[in-house]
Amino acid sequence: MDYGLAGKVVLVTGASGGIGGSTARVFAAEGATVAVAYRDNLAGAELLVKELGPTAFPVRYLLEEPESAVEQVSQRCGGVDVLVTSAVRPGARRAPGSPFETLAPAEYASFLQDNLTATLRTTQLVLPWMRQRGWGRVVLVSSRVVDGGKPGREVYGAAKAGLHGFASSLSWDVGRDGVLVNVVCPGMVPTESVAAQVPAPVLEQEAQRTPTGRLATPEEVAGAIVWLGSAANGNITGQVLTVAGGR
Repeated sequence: MDYGLAGKVVLVTGASGGIGGSTARVFAAEGATVAVAYRDNLAGAELLVKELGPTAFPVRYLLEEPESAVEQVSQRCGGVDVLVTSAVRPGARRAPGSPFETLAPAEYASFLQDNLTATLRTTQLVLPWMRQRGWGRVVLVSSRVVDGGKPGREVYGAAKAGLHGFASSLSWDVGRDGVLVNVVCPGMVPTESVAAQVPAPVLEQEAQRTPTGRLATPEEVAGAIVWLGSAANGNITGQVLTVAGGR
């Protein structure tokens, strides 16, 4: 299948992480120019760029100031054809046993700013180029926490749920300009960072709760992202695709 990505410019935020890094690899393999966006891990981004080859380059992306990264990509490549938002700021997690009302408003306001508002702003910045070209793809990475919930993750769930409503409504604004907007919703994915925080028995329990009996890999999530972000996706927009072994 021809994904029609040769020569397309792709900005992947959070590309120094497991899902973001895998996504960057698949886009590069399909011939796209990939902006590997990172926050603090420059060494990791440069290592990935070296792996991907001359059409990839690193760009620093700050959730509180996405304008700089988009401007750098635009100056170098003209604009962004495909936006993948995989960056996330951890935080706003309640202490075990404490009720929701103990969470400081300033903490969850900051968290929502970084994990929801930043995505809205980044999308605003790339849309003029996509409309002008009559083609564009936006893929927002969400979480199964939106549907299944998780203790202490109320604010995270609110931020990710906001992406679903955003994609559904934005699709009406940009669809006739050739821009498709979708959400990929992974379940628990055993990336390096997840494996470092979640004990192996818990990961196995999660796997056994799926119809397939295993967790999705970062590469499998990346495959869904790249398909939705390519020309192979001709008319799917405003949708949420869950990649969680059928759960």
